[in-house]
Amino acid sequence: MASSDSDSTRDTVPSALKILVAGGFGAGKTTLVGAVSEIAPLRTEEVMTEASYGVDDLSGVESKTTTTVALDFGRITISDSLVLYLFGTPGQERFWFMWEELSEGALGAIVIADTRRLETCFAAVDFFERRGVPFVVAVNCFEGAHEYEAEEVRAALTLDPAIPVVLCDARVRSSAKEVLLTLVTRVAERMAA
Repeated sequence: MASSDSDSTRDTVPSALKILVAGGFGAGKTTLVGAVSEIAPLRTEEVMTEASYGVDDLSGVESKTTTTVALDFGRITISDSLVLYLFGTPGQERFWFMWEELSEGALGAIVIADTRRLETCFAAVDFFERRGVPFVVAVNCFEGAHEYEAEEVRAALTLDPAIPVVLCDARVRSSAKEVLLTLVTRVAERMAA
């Protein structure tokens, strides 16, 4: 018996939307993907070796012992017909060549900013601006770091006023979800314009 389009038992394939999570080394990309993913995220974290000292700038994150060497991957099912796939990019300059490939087909991006080392997110902001990929900046508020207002970060990054800047705690699921909702709203607004 042939299946028809109106057969309610027929499996539907959900639409898949790709979102990148980028930013500087140690900013919280892996943490954000892990906080919001409904599955155990795929992580390519490796223990840092002496070979990375002198290559990776550890200033401000001296206690960091692992680093992403390829990508992080997570998933969020919005509905039976819509799934978000999160791809966390590596933050070290020596892995930036991967950003081009990972950005193919991306709906949008989250740039994680660490105010202790704000300059580490400049490359990600520039990357998405040059390619016209809609993005938001998520300021990961680390304990013990000086707190800045969103507008202070916007000014420091010389961002267009249309680009949202959201203060967040990448460890907290609800905070990470708020960042994602802000990005989806930004993408929807750009599509409607």
